[in-house]
Amino acid sequence: MGNPERDGARVVSAATIHEFYSATSWIEGAATRQLRQIANLPGVRQIAAFPDLHPGVFGPIGCAVLSERLYPQLIGNDIGCGMSLFALDLPRSKLRLDKAAQKLRVLESAWPGNAAGYLAEAGLPADAFPEAIGSIGGGNHFCELQVIEDISDDAALEHDLTRQTLLLFVHSGSRGFGTHVFQSVVERFADGLEQGSAAADCYLNNHDNAVAWAALNRRIIAHRAAEALRADLRLLVDSPHNVAERQGDLFLHRKGAAVATTPLVPLAGSRDSLSFLLKPTERKPEALASLSHGSGRKYDSKSMQGRVGNTRSDRERLIRTSFGGRVICDDRQLLIEEAPDAYKNSAHVCDDLVSHGLAECVASLQPLITFKKATEPEATESRKSQRKDHGRKWR
Repeated sequence: MGNPERDGARVVSAATIHEFYSATSWIEGAATRQLRQIANLPGVRQIAAFPDLHPGVFGPIGCAVLSERLYPQLIGNDIGCGMSLFALDLPRSKLRLDKAAQKLRVLESAWPGNAAGYLAEAGLPADAFPEAIGSIGGGNHFCELQVIEDISDDAALEHDLTRQTLLLFVHSGSRGFGTHVFQSVVERFADGLEQGSAAADCYLNNHDNAVAWAALNRRIIAHRAAEALRADLRLLVDSPHNVAERQGDLFLHRKGAAVATTPLVPLAGSRDSLSFLLKPTERKPEALASLSHGSGRKYDSKSMQGRVGNTRSDRERLIRTSFGGRVICDDRQLLIEEAPDAYKNSAHVCDDLVSHGLAECVASLQPLITFKKATEPEATESRKSQRKDHGRKWR
């Protein structure tokens, strides 16, 4: 696999595809074919493709699409999925990894808090999947304790970030809520939903609720983790990457593409590679106010079977990282499917975004403890599609 050097834009049918990646980004042919298919959908005007691009179920992950019509399949079932980054007031010198790892196992159980109250505070109905709120979910979702390894931009100081600052990085989405919304339109979206139609308005209303649910879910997960670590936290950025929004008479769809209208955007690496904190430049309107959300898959889940975990050292590497970090996950199959080898090099993705003028690197973040949920509460068919239809960590 791989791809030749690409620069600038090329026209495919009615839509222009802007490719913000180089040969180092390992773009699969299947992903570029999916880009061309999307470019031929009725009403699609423009596409921005990023270096984490890889194939998905209904279209590629790692792109933003501007269209006259609304296409729910370009968002997928995990509406509002995103990444939130929080700073902790816990000194790095006082952190004991093994003890902290055990404390984070609190995330394995259901949240015992006041779900109805928190849902109401977010403007959501009390019966909006309260049993799932505060839970991470399966697939590539995670809660990770990180430390700032290096700082390369003064923007870090503006947010009171220094080397050795501890962070909580949460990747999760709308769980059963988003799946329910998606399934309600799954039979009707082949040619998209027309602007102003009852179907489009209904979907967008439900979509916005799912986005709000997902943001609340990430906040509760972070508070649970911080409480277990006996630390206070503050939100640095909440960055959704499976969202649709109106832009005048058009719709902007992001699938595995982070909203880049915030001062900072997190770029997630694998559980055994650095993540990065980026500052969007906003100099390239053709990037559709978006950035990569992570490193992106190199191998799909199925093809990871037999690649890792065959030897004792391999199995050890699944729960210990080259940084000396810990991985908490009692699902061996998930550990293999989301092994670091399954993902692209996050540093190469970061470099591509910087070289194309889309972002500047503010800081590099080293993983210390990665928590992944072994199983999901809901016994639904969404787990397989969720694993296939997400991009990134990929753990």
